[in-house]
Amino acid sequence: MLLKRFGIGLQRARKSRKLTQEDFSNVSSRTYLSSLERGIKAPTITKIDEIATVLGVHPLSLIAYAYLPSSSAERGQFWETIAAEIDSFDCDAPPAAAAETR
Repeated sequence: MLLKRFGIGLQRARKSRKLTQEDFSNVSSRTYLSSLERGIKAPTITKIDEIATVLGVHPLSLIAYAYLPSSSAERGQFWETIAAEIDSFDCDAPPAAAAETR
């Protein structure tokens, strides 16, 4: 189900930008992109980054779509949870380690 939802988000992002699968030929074959959109294959994080670049979106947008709740009320809580979790990553790191990652 997760791959299927990722594929739906990918296809919606592509179509909303009026791009064809062939427009991704510099980063992926049409066959591979089609298999991603149908939820058959799982992309690597590098491939998600490359595809997002062609789409002109942040890679997280493609990943988040796969987990995105359907109701707007749940979406607000979803984004709050994500923001809080990301903030907590910095709170637990020693000051030197946190500085190295920036």
